[in-house]
Amino acid sequence: MRLSVLIKHLETFAPLNYQEDYDNSGLIVGHPDQEIHGALVALDCIESVVDEAILHGCNLVITHHPIVFKGLKRFTGKNYVERVVLKAIKNDIALYAIHTNLDHVEAGVNRVIAERLGLKNTKVLSPKGSILKKLVTFCPVAQADVLRDALFKAGAGEISNYSECSFNAEGFGTFKGGENTDPFVGEKGLQHQEPEIRIETVFKVQDERRVMLALFEHHPYEEVAYDIYPLDNKLQSVGAGMIGWLDEPLEGTEFLKMVKNSMDAVVIRHTRLLPKKIRKVAVCGGSGSFLLKEAIAVGADAFVTADFKYHEFFDADEKLVIADIGHFESEQFTSDLLIDIIQEKFPNFAIRLTEHNTNPINYFI
Repeated sequence: MRLSVLIKHLETFAPLNYQEDYDNSGLIVGHPDQEIHGALVALDCIESVVDEAILHGCNLVITHHPIVFKGLKRFTGKNYVERVVLKAIKNDIALYAIHTNLDHVEAGVNRVIAERLGLKNTKVLSPKGSILKKLVTFCPVAQADVLRDALFKAGAGEISNYSECSFNAEGFGTFKGGENTDPFVGEKGLQHQEPEIRIETVFKVQDERRVMLALFEHHPYEEVAYDIYPLDNKLQSVGAGMIGWLDEPLEGTEFLKMVKNSMDAVVIRHTRLLPKKIRKVAVCGGSGSFLLKEAIAVGADAFVTADFKYHEFFDADEKLVIADIGHFESEQFTSDLLIDIIQEKFPNFAIRLTEHNTNPINYFI
């Protein structure tokens, strides 16, 4: 199988434009056209993981965290990042990362955490903006149905759990074709008035090319009249963190025990337990302190995440319980999610989970 085929599947599930600006998700080492005959999946791409890929004949390593976040100016092997990249190139091993874009999809990292904690009625905690655009076009009445259907098939008109969404209004357009035109209706050199339908529909940024191809292919006019508007609307199914409800409220100590067991956490750093029981829970895989205000704003009783700094614990202000379970612990089941995503589409592809614990933090208990 070509690497590009697998990448297309992964980036359909978690589009690259969903990642944060600082991130470096995508193909880091390798060529999209290379043939891959086995993949190793891990949370982090460290030297022992690349060695494991070599041992098992895997020429692709897929990780959640990118091995490269910033530009590399030298490849001398002076640090683990350079050594990993050098070893991957030398052994013709492709490196691919699927990081905050996987965090931001509804069925991604935070869904896994929510399911392990038994949360119900979940939704994205902080929906992401700058993902939607609106297309407005004007089409003769008789051809409007065909054009709408083509746009829908290209991905336009999808809003959350609804599809084929559009707004339509009747009016008439005017135009006069020049000497070198071949108008679909009317005669060149004469102003023509045509009953038209104004079609408005939204689409995701990553679908723009397909939507525009459908527009130009199925619109009958020689010159297509259309407008595209960027939208500030946030897409409710894409974004950071997740919020949900436990079946039954738990006392603070019971809740922490449940989280520790469900997430295989070695230790939990937490704020003072509050007198009220915990029912509404916010979660965020990895470093989630930036979502504390959102968790408080939606009325969460607890926030399960990682990497809170000392002074940030004060920001809870006894409005909720922060449960910091550790970065690795919050995302360790992401590798299983990636294997499920790949095997659902390519059940016969050779893929394996790393045998290495890549957590750089050790605990003395």
